[in-house]
Amino acid sequence: MTSLSESAGVRKATWRANTYPGCQCDVPSRLYSYSFAPNPDWTRVYAHQPEILAYVREVADRHRLREHTRFGVRMTGAHWQPDAARWRIRTDAGAFTARFLIAGAGPWNEPLIPDIPGLSAFPGEVFHSARWNHDYDLRGKRIAVLGTGASAVQFVPAIAPQVDRLHLFQRTAQWVLPKPDHRIPKVERWAMRQVPGARAAVASVEYRAMEMLGRGFRKPSLLRGVQALARVHLRATVRDRELRRKLTPDYTIGCKRILFSNHYYPALTRPNVEVHACAVRTVDGSTVLGADGSSAEVDAVILGTGFHILDMPLSNLIHDGAGRTLADHWQGSPEAYLGTVTAGFPNVFLLLGPGLGTGHSSAFTILEAQLDLALGAIRSARAEGWASVEVRRDVQAAYNTDLQAALAGTVYNTGGCRSYYLDVNGRNSFSWPWSTDRLRTHVARFDARDFSVIHAAGRPELSA
Repeated sequence: MTSLSESAGVRKATWRANTYPGCQCDVPSRLYSYSFAPNPDWTRVYAHQPEILAYVREVADRHRLREHTRFGVRMTGAHWQPDAARWRIRTDAGAFTARFLIAGAGPWNEPLIPDIPGLSAFPGEVFHSARWNHDYDLRGKRIAVLGTGASAVQFVPAIAPQVDRLHLFQRTAQWVLPKPDHRIPKVERWAMRQVPGARAAVASVEYRAMEMLGRGFRKPSLLRGVQALARVHLRATVRDRELRRKLTPDYTIGCKRILFSNHYYPALTRPNVEVHACAVRTVDGSTVLGADGSSAEVDAVILGTGFHILDMPLSNLIHDGAGRTLADHWQGSPEAYLGTVTAGFPNVFLLLGPGLGTGHSSAFTILEAQLDLALGAIRSARAEGWASVEVRRDVQAAYNTDLQAALAGTVYNTGGCRSYYLDVNGRNSFSWPWSTDRLRTHVARFDARDFSVIHAAGRPELSA
């Protein structure tokens, strides 16, 4: 049951789950592609959800992955069996055994529902942005939007012209940069297909521009110009001083995920939109009450409250040989070697695991590097006759010590905010503190010296 199609699966899950109006990528389209399947036909600089999902499906079909995929099957648990050196996997379609397990659930698809008193008794419509109710007609309705993250910054401008009133409850102001987005002319798409090196040259320029932003995350002093641009963008689009004050963050840009939009600020200046610069305290019948005493009588509540990122539900389903889950091992602070393999869990690989978030790179780049590592381990195990391969605890510990030391000076840790980069223990278990080039080279390389192995005959061997 080894499945190397999970790379397509983890990306597809994100773009299958998030179908809200205005859903769009915030990484340039030419970078948001597999290296082995470049797409010269993107219609926008930043592709919208339907086009991204169509691309992922097309790649899956081209490589005949559907033939090897069981759709509509939910995994309910996976247990490592040391004696058999196999994973016993329970699903709602029966149990299976597998030699290797690639966990491709990924983040950004399991909604985080806030525990707000009274919300469950709200008499109107309630849904999360990742479970958008397309059958609910928003026209003429009074809407409360909770949250101002990457999803809300896209769907708020899309729905604001339709609704009667929109009340946006903003717990924390966000830095928003203008988005250099536009439709790609047909002649340019023709050139991307027909002119040798054209697509690669444009993608290289875009990649280096994004890497400059990434360098700023690692050296926050370099972000002053970026933050100044964000301030100019806010001032140019929001003329009302009081509203501008509400929308001005009090932390360094990059401490939270940077948002990109040309339409978010203008939407908030509409006469039918009100910004409540506070969290929601409670819901009383049809009334949403803010922590600052403000209130809104609404017909529907839309949750733009994010996802289970570091408290990933998958961690409660994967068990080691003693029956302990990944969550039991992590104790609130997810940890892996190269974001992919975890001591105590042989033959399992986590895609988009802890410590790999960059805030500016393409997830496809990360996934390809991780799958190179997984394939290297699997091929070596088959060639050498290893029954199992497991990262050494000392190697994982040393790597994560270096990781945390490198994160100490980044804007993620020093920018003065609380973000989903930090886990429940206050530790940054999300971010990658080095360049994307280093990620591609270091994560992708399987080095047997970093692992302990057990031969098929049962004799353990510590690689050295």
